[in-house]
Amino acid sequence: MTRWLITGAGGQLGADLQRVLADRTGHDVRAVGHAELDIADSAAVAKLFADFPADVVVNAAAYTAVDAAESDEDAAYRANATGPATLAAALAGAGLDAKLIQVSTDYVFAGDAERPYGVDAATAPRSAYGRTKLAGEQAVRELLPERGFVVRTAWVYGADGGNFVKTMARLEGERDTVSVVDDQRGSPTWSADLAAGLVELAESTAPAGIYHCTNSGDTTWFGLTRAIFDELGADPDRVQPTTTDAFPRPAPRPAYSVLSDAAWRGAGLTAMPHWREALQRAFATSSDALRGARS
Repeated sequence: MTRWLITGAGGQLGADLQRVLADRTGHDVRAVGHAELDIADSAAVAKLFADFPADVVVNAAAYTAVDAAESDEDAAYRANATGPATLAAALAGAGLDAKLIQVSTDYVFAGDAERPYGVDAATAPRSAYGRTKLAGEQAVRELLPERGFVVRTAWVYGADGGNFVKTMARLEGERDTVSVVDDQRGSPTWSADLAAGLVELAESTAPAGIYHCTNSGDTTWFGLTRAIFDELGADPDRVQPTTTDAFPRPAPRPAYSVLSDAAWRGAGLTAMPHWREALQRAFATSSDALRGARS
């Protein structure tokens, strides 16, 4: 029996991790949200591991309010850096031979590349969110070099919580046209596919280190929205392209967020499905949830 601890249980990835593991035998899963565990509280974390000696810990908890982090970096740092460091330190000191998978982000890069970022590409975060997530990565790798995994992903959407796909589905029902930026490029990632990938990683013999895991292929937010309209049976021509400059935000957005999966495939892990096929499956299996915001 493998004991799994999932933090960030109430988020879209945390929920999908629970679904993936529920479909398999031989797993004892404990999933906790922030109300049950502050991952930056060392005493609380130590008590949890004493009560539940996990074999695998997937840290899906994070401060993800990218714009709010610009004016509240301390809170973002506590969740995104101190929290992972606390989990890693507790595992290192508890005598548990457990793997820790830290979920990270494309925001650790400057976003000015012209080809997919490799796992060893230079990091240069341009936002408070990116800086705090990078600090969390570094803590995990330093404190658990043999058992600490960092998995960067991007443009995640799922059946639970709020996300871009749900927002566009809602706007399709409210507006004749929508304007969406066409100068930011990335790989839309269905959280169910990401969850399955993380479980495969944890159960594999892949060495500890940094990996990238997104759905394959890439597009812009404009291209993704046209695909969403297509899945909704709406006219994609109702989606109009615009620029990032037309929608100024407190935190800068990466212009280029495509991540190379070379390290992932090199470790013998299954290549992720194409983002467009994943979006089709998302609407086929979670249509009510993705369309729910339209009512």
